[in-house]
Amino acid sequence: MAQIGVTPSEVRPADIDETPHINEAPLAYCRRVTKEKVLALRSADDELVLCGDTAVAVGRRILGKPESSSEAETFLRLLSGRRHRVITAIAVKYQNRIWERDVTSVVRMKHLSGSDIQGYLDTNDWQGKAGGYAIQGPASAFIPWISGSYSAIVGLPLAETQAILQAAGYRDFGGRS
Repeated sequence: MAQIGVTPSEVRPADIDETPHINEAPLAYCRRVTKEKVLALRSADDELVLCGDTAVAVGRRILGKPESSSEAETFLRLLSGRRHRVITAIAVKYQNRIWERDVTSVVRMKHLSGSDIQGYLDTNDWQGKAGGYAIQGPASAFIPWISGSYSAIVGLPLAETQAILQAAGYRDFGGRS
């Protein structure tokens, strides 16, 4: 957010269940979770609330945040040599109104050797990352091609975030617009 000149006055986690529903498509999942987050956070009438969620999808399969090194390895083996989608949804709540946007990017991961995977797992960079990797960390060496928004793959689509904040009436972008 600092890259677009926004400094939040507070960061609060939304306590919601992020479990995908049975047969829920990845885009629908990402939109639903984001909307549930923005609705779950109590706010004063003069507070603007921004929430988002990112999902990694291979076909209709949603790859969440791996719970173990073993699950992260399974994800990396599935992503190896393939294209997958990274879907990020954002929502802004201000007073009684909600604005929503989503961005879908396509990422290709190179074929990973066993030593590539083990070396990455040893960094622990996979922890807390949708799909078990972060494009802005050591896994950047695994990504030869993307189509879409790099910042959305990282987790917050900056152009869309600035636009949605402006639509909600936010104007203080630290000298940027």
